[in-house]
Amino acid sequence: MGSGSSRQPEPDPNWDQRELREAEERQRKAEEVARCAREACERATCEAAKQRRRERDAQLAAERAAQDVSEAAERIRQLEEEAEEAETGAREEAEASARRQAEARAREEEARARQEAETRAREEAEARARAEEAQARQEAETRAREEAEAHAREQEARAERILQEMEEQRRRQEAEATAAREEEARRQRVAEEETRRARMAQEEAERTAREAAEAARRALAEREEIERQLRIGTQPVVVPTPEEIRLARERVQYDDAVSHIAIAGIAGSGKSSLINALRGLNNNDRNAAPTGVNETTLEISRYVDAHNPQLAWYDIPGSGTARTPDWQYFHSQGLYVFDCILVLINDRFTTTDLAILTNCHHFRIPTFIVRSKSDQHISNLMMDMGYDPDEEDTDRQAQFRKVARNQYISGTRQNVENNLAEANLPDQRVYIVSKRTLLAAVKDQGPRGTVIDEIELLTNLYNVAFSRL
Repeated sequence: MGSGSSRQPEPDPNWDQRELREAEERQRKAEEVARCAREACERATCEAAKQRRRERDAQLAAERAAQDVSEAAERIRQLEEEAEEAETGAREEAEASARRQAEARAREEEARARQEAETRAREEAEARARAEEAQARQEAETRAREEAEAHAREQEARAERILQEMEEQRRRQEAEATAAREEEARRQRVAEEETRRARMAQEEAERTAREAAEAARRALAEREEIERQLRIGTQPVVVPTPEEIRLARERVQYDDAVSHIAIAGIAGSGKSSLINALRGLNNNDRNAAPTGVNETTLEISRYVDAHNPQLAWYDIPGSGTARTPDWQYFHSQGLYVFDCILVLINDRFTTTDLAILTNCHHFRIPTFIVRSKSDQHISNLMMDMGYDPDEEDTDRQAQFRKVARNQYISGTRQNVENNLAEANLPDQRVYIVSKRTLLAAVKDQGPRGTVIDEIELLTNLYNVAFSRL
């Protein structure tokens, strides 16, 4: 991971004018929409007035029809009374002599009354039909008027919302333009200050650059030679004896009903913190593995998973210390008895990391290459790129974090691929994790921060661990 400041893009001098023209064009469109809405509202109001006049006409027609029905009923009643009086008079005047004539007249009157009644019934039915039709038409016109009024109100509200949004956007754009001008002025001042400092330091840098480059070249050559010698001469694959296997199993309390997972790596790489996160514990929780700046794991420590009793986690003492020499790390720790091994790496592979992977490949032990402390590495990379943690610009912070995160992930994956190729080992994935995100995922609280490989590490690790049970 190299350090250095990232070059900021030059601002566009015509940006403010373009933004202002676009805002004016959007405001003009909003005013046009509002004018169309007002015209639609006026048309709806005129239509509603016409509708009210039609409703009054329909109501008057219904009242006239009801009055006609009432008058027809009254005439029927009067005719019935007259028929009864005529029949009674005829019976009194000529009950004997004119009975047949009276009956004939009565039949005629009855037929006429029945005919008139039928006529009146038809008229009443027609009047009811007209009244029902008028009522249906009135209801339809009422619904149409209500829909027109609702549509007009909706258009007015929409136009009002558009105007408010345009006004809010205009204010936001003005604020952004002001902030951009202030930021540009600040950047200009910073650039001028950096230029002045660069001129002051240029002579010193030129004087020391050649010396530093030469020293770095010599150091790199010496380190490559030492690593080549270590890879050739200090990483033998030693086959343990049956007695050594038995003693190693007793030392780790090996149980066929449990998956035994070891966390190995150089001293101070964060093995204990990773085990705590995988067990759903914070470093300061009870029963958590002890952590510290210096190597705190002196012997293999066994931790049974409270959430998954079929999993046993092992904190292996760190390599690269006086207590655990690199050349005998895999064999002396008895790593050949474990069901799965997590190799925790730092910035680059060490000879011990390569020795563990080589021996695991020989003994066919599943391995997971893990790089932890991702949050810390990404934050350090942001600082190297020129990010100021005192800044309150969240957008700028997010931009720096995104660039640093992508650079960190791609750099780590490429580094692992190169180291595996140089050691003639099969290519395999590196899992990039953050302890905080991993802990939240194990506790089913939802990952905190940006997830990288935490979920996939848990899924694949559990699949391997439980597949042997």
